[in-house]
Amino acid sequence: MQINKAIIPVAGWGTRRLPVTKVIEKAMLPIGNRPLVDYVVEDCYKAGIKEAYIVIDEKPFSQIKAYYEENAKLNKYLIARGKEDKLTLADTSRDGLTIHFYCQKNVDERYGSAEPVAQVVEEFGINEPVVVLMGDDFIYNADGSSDLVRLMETIEDETDSAILTTEIPIDDVEKYGVLIIKDGLLAGFYEKPKKEEAPSNLINISKYIMSPRLLERIVKYCHDNDFGPKDQEYLITDPIIEHIKAGEKIRVLPIKGEYLDGGSMEGWLHANNVVCGGK
Repeated sequence: MQINKAIIPVAGWGTRRLPVTKVIEKAMLPIGNRPLVDYVVEDCYKAGIKEAYIVIDEKPFSQIKAYYEENAKLNKYLIARGKEDKLTLADTSRDGLTIHFYCQKNVDERYGSAEPVAQVVEEFGINEPVVVLMGDDFIYNADGSSDLVRLMETIEDETDSAILTTEIPIDDVEKYGVLIIKDGLLAGFYEKPKKEEAPSNLINISKYIMSPRLLERIVKYCHDNDFGPKDQEYLITDPIIEHIKAGEKIRVLPIKGEYLDGGSMEGWLHANNVVCGGK
């Protein structure tokens, strides 16, 4: 089934990457010559997404927004210096994909993965299946294919939801949220289990297709709870678990590419090595 909309949360301080994230937005950290978030946007483009909602916060200057906007001054400079061959590199738009920038409200008070999704759904009146992808990690397919396209192929109608996952060594499961799977469907999450207790070695990489009913549940979850900044994050996994308990199905698909996480120093260095050919 073709999905036409994507939500990409990128707001927040990126505290795992301080001090550089004082001045560089976490999703703008470079992987090769491109920012992290652009690999996520590229995957949306490959999958035929028509509209991407990038959730930013109220910083004085949005680097992400500037990256995707036309820079007339730069274009004029390149032409004047006889560097027209660089114009295609300066053009970061993608034909057929419209990017909307949404400024998340109360980002420092209502922190977590569910809140930006809920706000976009309400603000834009979204009532159709959407792709939800975090903006500081991505899946790299050296052959140019797309696991997001493959995930869409598992969706039969608007009631379906799905999640991508990747396999890791069993010794590393204590660092992640591990999927509980039954008959190819998501049955729950086990956060950072000991390897002896892990239900699988497949982890949550926060790459979803969400049905309208699941989106409604996320919005309700955010409205029904009033967590303080130090109490609990608005975790998207909470309404997902509620969705499963209500008898809804969420299909699970292991990726064929490599999951790369730029949120940590080690992950960012590894991502650069993989993408730049020095794996």
